[in-house]
Amino acid sequence: MKISPNNCWGDALALIKQNVTPQQFNTWFKPIAFEHFDKAKKTILVQVPSPFVYEYLEENFLGLLKQVLYRTFGEGVQLTYRVVTDKEHKLTQDIEADPGDIGPRKARNGANHSPSPMDIDRSFEIDAQLDSHLTFRNYIEGTSNKLARSLGLSVAEHPSQPQFNPMFIYGPSGCGKTHLINAIGVRCKQLYPEKRVLYISARLFQTQFVDANFHGAINDFIRFYQTIDMLIVDDIQEWINATKTQDTFFHIFNHLFRNGKRIILASDRPPVDLQGMNERLLTRFACGLIAELEKPDVKLCTDILKSKIQRDGLHIPDEVVRFISSTANGSVRDLEGVVNSLLAYSVVYNSDIDMHLAERVVKRAVKMDNHPLTVDDILDTVCNHFNVTVTAVNSKSRKRDLVIARQVSMYLAQKYTKMPAARIGRLVGNRDHSTVIHSCSQIENRLKVDTAFKDEIDSIEVSFKLKA
Repeated sequence: MKISPNNCWGDALALIKQNVTPQQFNTWFKPIAFEHFDKAKKTILVQVPSPFVYEYLEENFLGLLKQVLYRTFGEGVQLTYRVVTDKEHKLTQDIEADPGDIGPRKARNGANHSPSPMDIDRSFEIDAQLDSHLTFRNYIEGTSNKLARSLGLSVAEHPSQPQFNPMFIYGPSGCGKTHLINAIGVRCKQLYPEKRVLYISARLFQTQFVDANFHGAINDFIRFYQTIDMLIVDDIQEWINATKTQDTFFHIFNHLFRNGKRIILASDRPPVDLQGMNERLLTRFACGLIAELEKPDVKLCTDILKSKIQRDGLHIPDEVVRFISSTANGSVRDLEGVVNSLLAYSVVYNSDIDMHLAERVVKRAVKMDNHPLTVDDILDTVCNHFNVTVTAVNSKSRKRDLVIARQVSMYLAQKYTKMPAARIGRLVGNRDHSTVIHSCSQIENRLKVDTAFKDEIDSIEVSFKLKA
């Protein structure tokens, strides 16, 4: 009895299903549609929904595909992928892949080929997620940031130039990384409004990825990011040990890089110190420009303070400015926090801003020692603020006040400790890492729109420093 090609493909899928997990089968093999088998040429043609599926299959399941297809269709068969880039208009792209060849993939004409969704709809506008207040105009230059600032401005004004791609910026907390990468995006958007620019935190990217994977929309997720002209990702150290997120970003990175799109990354450490990051990602991070931002010195702190004072129309004596600059531990965030606190105290108590007030505020607003915060410290402070108990927060209760305190604790633990999400989850209510990621995302989104809530978080953070 002659077996039809369709039945052979069904047998192949059945064998594959026995050798992979249910999630792997549903994600990578179920979306494949068998189209045709050319017996004379020994060529199988299948449809896949995106180039990412093709690339992932070739990189992760090549050996399995070879064994299964040889067994069901015969020795020497070739697998051809038809990438459906636009179902509505039936736009496709054909790619050959020989299951016996682990080397470079070949297109039908025999040339080296890198698949890409050429027909993705780019007509819709996207929110760049940039902070319009963080610009080059108010990014004060000093010896600690001169090189990075200069190169960042060049990238913003000439985004299509191949030099310095990717741009990898690293430095300690509070040195101005987020300001600089935002300024690059804002300037690029000003000069090239048609460019699709997107700023995103690594944590939010990971949250989106987990959500897309859960809802079976991973291909849409990939396709969206492949349409970006300038992708800016902040705090990529958050992806350490997040293997699946790294794998997905690797493919997005490759597509953008191959197509001359701009990639800008920020981290609290250089690529060489990103232990737990995929080696193939690290080599790509290091192939462009690596720029370090150091903590601002006293002179730069003074210049930043004077600029902020002038911009906000404040009057602060020079001796107070010098005192704050020399005690703020080289952190721009601390500088801004001190000025905001000084203004608040002077308004509430109807007093002038002088050295006496400055000493009082700095003592409360600037952490003067190197004693690190622990999750227990954070839990105690948050629970005191919301008037709940640590035991209740660590319970399974879904009461609104406990959920908020729990989410805030996770958010602040992620911000102030070096612990991975899984460890934070175990220490705060014995939750898993996805709960921590979701909680941090919820708090970040609320901080953007709820000023009263932001004031509460600021108050809690000031309490950390009071305990120093």
